[in-house]
Formats: sequence, structure tokens, C-alpha cells
Amino acid sequence: MRPFATLCLGIFLIACHASDRSAGAQTGAPVETRPPNAANQQPAFAGQTRAPGVRTDQAMVSEVVVSGLEHPWAVTPLSEREFLVTERPGRLRVVTSAGDIGLPIRGLPQVFAEGQGGLLDVELSPTFAEDRLIYWSYAEPREGGAGTAVARGRLSGDQTRVDNVEVIFRAQPTFNNGMHFGSRLVFDREGRLYVTLGERSSMETRAQAQALDSHFGKIVRINADGSVPADNPFVGRDDARPEIWSLGHRNVQGAALHPDTGALWSIEHGARGGDEINIPAPGANYGWPVVAYGIEYRGGPIGEGRTAGEGFEPPVYYWDPVIAPGGAVFYQGDMFPGWRGDLLVSGLAGRHLARLVLDGERVVGEERLLTDLGERIRDVAVAADGAVWVVTDDADGKLVRLAAR
Repeated sequence: MRPFATLCLGIFLIACHASDRSAGAQTGAPVETRPPNAANQQPAFAGQTRAPGVRTDQAMVSEVVVSGLEHPWAVTPLSEREFLVTERPGRLRVVTSAGDIGLPIRGLPQVFAEGQGGLLDVELSPTFAEDRLIYWSYAEPREGGAGTAVARGRLSGDQTRVDNVEVIFRAQPTFNNGMHFGSRLVFDREGRLYVTLGERSSMETRAQAQALDSHFGKIVRINADGSVPADNPFVGRDDARPEIWSLGHRNVQGAALHPDTGALWSIEHGARGGDEINIPAPGANYGWPVVAYGIEYRGGPIGEGRTAGEGFEPPVYYWDPVIAPGGAVFYQGDMFPGWRGDLLVSGLAGRHLARLVLDGERVVGEERLLTDLGERIRDVAVAADGAVWVVTDDADGKLVRLAAR
């Protein structure tokens, strides 16, 4: 067991009342004060970026429950006091709320642990209590490079191994670099699995985000066994991969199912500016790299510098400068009743946890939490008691609990 280290967040004094959720509510200046990278770009509608700042009136405290994890990528509640945590070099562990770290779970396939690649997301089967199946995404080593893959297996009763492992999805084509694997996994209410993907961060591959014969830059939807749902938007087309749900994405590393509507919300990395939140619709095109907010890393416009165009869906929200979003979850716990329905998004470059207050499909408030932690926050989950748990992306990665004081 590792000792607890306590990091106090302090007491926030300004309330986020129910009235904050009304359209266009102005509760404070935006929390982002830096100038945008793309100074001449304008949002498509009011509130699409730099939402008013909000503050939480509950006293909060954060605790570093576990340290010494090597670049953890995902945290998923396994039981009331246990979590599955992935480490990018290829290890999956059970970690407890008491600070115990289990040995690596045996039986996982080899991963391509280079750059952003490795063992990435992990998710429980919707019927885990009956079948004990877990699903995980990873960068798979292949001849000629690597690609995003999804596998599933049965977690043993003693939680030491996975059995009957099978790969149910392999993104194509294979490419030889270690960037933009996407990899977030989300089950919908019908038990179908969404897998988010990246366009592999190369000028050679980015245009494939617009190509239906490639999985790059897509969100795909499959059945729990890897087969293709008959109602996917491109089923039956000879020029399209049938798993594709939506296209025109850059690198989607965050996704969550809306608790009321059941719709998938996705969060993707922009370049210098242009992190996006979308609500991916079947067959819809989200623009990359034809339209995008922000600029190239090297400077200058992305493509023709357009942020909108016919046939492209605008993001629900975007950040410029970026926060470099990781995982996301809609808050439904009891510990912070004022947060119910809010979207929590982990920030890597931002080194904070963003709380977004929503009114329908619009962001009407933004708060930055865990700023005192000073760490790259990779993923976020909510435990049964309503406490929020995050993992930090570092060679000495941490599991942190945020709770009411």
C-alpha cells in the first residue's frame, strides 16, 4: 500500500446555481485569458468558445491515492472500491481506493509502446456482472508499423489474468509512426461499441480523415463481438469501410455517452488551437483537415484556413489555445449535486480538469479544477460514491481522488 498524499484544492466560494444552465447565462469572465493562436478566426455562434467562468461553492479536497504508475492512460471503475488502470507500456492493473496496486494482469497481447502508442483505454462489458468481459484498445505492432486495435477477454475471478482473448477490431491501414491512435471506447445503451480513432498525425495520412476507405480520422461503431451493425451509415457501399460512424476527425481521445439523450459526445485534439467537442451523428463529417479552428504547429493556416464549409458540422465547443483533452465523463454522482449533467474533460497541456456546464447541446459555463495539482491529467472517472478520480500522464503517474470536504 502506498501512503496517501493530500493536495488541498481550497474552498471555492462562488456558486454554480441552476440558473447557470439557462442559455447564454453570464456568470463571469471566461477562464481562458490567453490570446487565441488564430486571432482572426471567429466562433460560428455565441458561446462556441470561451464560455463564462463558473465556480463551485462546495469545499473540495484532492488526495494522491497512488503514485508510481508509468504513464497511465485510462481509469475505469471495476467495483465500489476498485479501478482498472492501464499503463501505456502495456500493463493493466487493479488499483484500490485504499492505495493498493495489483500486479500486472496476465494474458494481454503485446503492444506497440512507442510515441503515443501502447496500452490505451479499458472498458467493462455492459453485462460484466454476468460475463466478466473487459475490452481494451491498444496500438498493435504489425508488419510495416502499427495500428489501433480493440480486444476483449474474460477477467478471472481472482483478477490476475484475462482468458479467451480475441481481437475484435483492427483499424486499417497500417502506418509506421507512433502518433494519433485515438482509442477511447464507449458502449451505447444497446450494447454497441464506439471506438475513436486518429489520423496518425502525418501530412501523408491526414487527408484520409476524409476518405471512406480508411479508418483514419474516424469514429467507428461495432457490435460487442466486432461485427458491423446493419444500420451503420455506410453499410453496403463498396467504397467505404462499414464500421465508420462519422468522419473528419483529427485525434479523438475523449468520448462519453450523454446520460439523458444517449448520444455520443466526443472530444478531439486540435493542432495549435482547435480542440473540439462534437456530438457525432451517423455519416456526418466534422471537417478535418479541410475546415478547422487553430493553426498548424509550425505556424500558418491549416489548409486554406477555413473554419466552416458546406457539408461540415461545426463543433459544439472549441478551445484556442488548446487544453489537449484526454478522457471525459458526464457527472451523475451525488457528492456534487450542482454538477449533475456537467461534462468533465481532462486536460493534458492545460494541466487541469475542465467542468463544462451544459444547456442542452450548448456549453454555458466552464470551470478549471485540480489546477494546484500541476499535472497532465489523462483520464477521469466517477466512482459509486460520486467522488471524481483522475490519472496523470507521467513516468511517475498518479491516481488522484477529488471529493467534497
